[in-house]
Amino acid sequence: MRIAVYIRVSTQRQAEAQTIEQQLSCLQTFCQSKEWSWPPAFIFRDDGYSGATLKRPGLDSLRDFAARASFDLLLITAPDRLARKYVHQMLLVEELEKLGCQLQFVEHPLSQDPHDQLLLQIRGAVAEYERSLIAERMRRGRLHKFQTGALLPWTSPPFGYRMGLAHPRDPAGLHLEPTEAAIVAEIFQRYLQPQQSLWGLVNYFTKIGLPTPSGKARWNKTSLRWILTNPVYSGTVFAQRSCHQPARKRYSAMIPVGKNNTTLKWRPSEEWIEVCQVEAIVTKEQFEQVQNKLRKNQLEASRNNTTHQYLLRAMLSCGSCKRAFHCRSAKGRGYYVCDGKKMLTQTGMDAKCTISRCPHTQQLDELVWQDLCALLQDPGILKQALERAQSGEWLPQELQSRQANLHKAIAKLGNQIERLTEAYLAGILLLEEYKRRRAEFEQRQASINEQLKELSASSARHLEVVKVAQNLEEFCHRIASSLEQANFEQKRQLVELLIDRIVITGEEVEIHYVVPTTPASEQVRFCYLRSTYTNLYSLQPGNATGRTGEMLFLGENTGSCRVFPCFLIGTAQTVAGHFAS
Repeated sequence: MRIAVYIRVSTQRQAEAQTIEQQLSCLQTFCQSKEWSWPPAFIFRDDGYSGATLKRPGLDSLRDFAARASFDLLLITAPDRLARKYVHQMLLVEELEKLGCQLQFVEHPLSQDPHDQLLLQIRGAVAEYERSLIAERMRRGRLHKFQTGALLPWTSPPFGYRMGLAHPRDPAGLHLEPTEAAIVAEIFQRYLQPQQSLWGLVNYFTKIGLPTPSGKARWNKTSLRWILTNPVYSGTVFAQRSCHQPARKRYSAMIPVGKNNTTLKWRPSEEWIEVCQVEAIVTKEQFEQVQNKLRKNQLEASRNNTTHQYLLRAMLSCGSCKRAFHCRSAKGRGYYVCDGKKMLTQTGMDAKCTISRCPHTQQLDELVWQDLCALLQDPGILKQALERAQSGEWLPQELQSRQANLHKAIAKLGNQIERLTEAYLAGILLLEEYKRRRAEFEQRQASINEQLKELSASSARHLEVVKVAQNLEEFCHRIASSLEQANFEQKRQLVELLIDRIVITGEEVEIHYVVPTTPASEQVRFCYLRSTYTNLYSLQPGNATGRTGEMLFLGENTGSCRVFPCFLIGTAQTVAGHFAS
């Protein structure tokens, strides 16, 4: 029997205290009592990951290997190590059972007895309640200490300060670090100089070789803005200045959000809690002048520039470095410039961008608009793509991946049954053992086949293309009649509705269209929902002029965003002569 174990602790402190090794020791003792082999085939561990979420690297690996039928039995010390929420526990238990994997809790054995099932549900609900109760008590306790000035809001002090050694978070022990405080004062003074910007400060401090607060050689705008906006430098410590929200920031449509699930969101100043007064590095007047300049520069930033009309603003991505393009005017002409080239020229950082020429805005806008009009005026192109979609070739990647994993698991089980039969025919296994193990394999095969049937039914729902084709044709006829009279604002609205992103690679432009397939989806600007399907597909531009590939995205709920059924295709055009050196 192939055995896997899963162990988890919630905090890094618990990981350092060896509590995860205690779980491993408990599982080893249990296996030895059953005369099972040790160490097991797989050990999945999550050091310092909360059980309130399913996004854990060890758990993800466990589910991937289970989908490939890599082990027969999973051992865990207790249900709260698997998940803290009862709903998550039931989801994982059901998923493992469908994959033909047995799950056993060492400290609280699981069985099909109704009483044991009830106890498991009660323990899951209590664990979830216990975690919520502890978190709420700790939050209220911190708020009370903030309000009474008894606790600093940081675990590590801001640049320029040091905390007391005996009681690190005691406000009375906070004091200045003279060298760092001088650097902070210089940052404020230099930023208040006329025509000074954050990029100017980045280049200056990097050039003189001054280390950053984290000890790196190169400064960045984020670190400087963090210092310039922190009110502690004017003498006041505030708590609860920020909160967490789902992460949405990205460099371009081709770069995913990343591993972090949340990002910081600044609260209104009315919600801040004043903790205490400390020794200031700059005066309050200097601090307010800096805040006013930051707000003014933000309003005048290039991303807020609406002096010129750019049809493809915020929709271009670089096929080389995957970053976005920004708009720039020079000598009376407009250009789309890759942010990778901007980083190279302003900071010296190499973003690995190989594009040597920038497209003219007017020429590229006209090229894309003509291609969009040609697509809408010929609905046959969309019909042909939909016909190919009936084969299931363009199912969402998640379904394709799950189907592929299940087919691999079935193939592997088939090989195992063949080897088992060969062992029996060779006299290595007795008939009883052969029947028992073959029954186990066939049971897992039946479970996987049942999942494949469910996926096939789900695929069929995604590929109901007959009605989709009718909606597409109606949409194209309604829009095509007004294309010639469209002004800039109408063109921009249509581009936002129908184009997801435009990828520029060398002298080729790849256009990714999103065509609404229902009247309701016409109200959604699909290009602003990129975080739901950034990595679904990656088209490679062709070598010849014309349309080189199509792809389909049909879905209702993807990620955290509501996505209406839409039809996504990609085209590539050769645009030699439309770029500037």
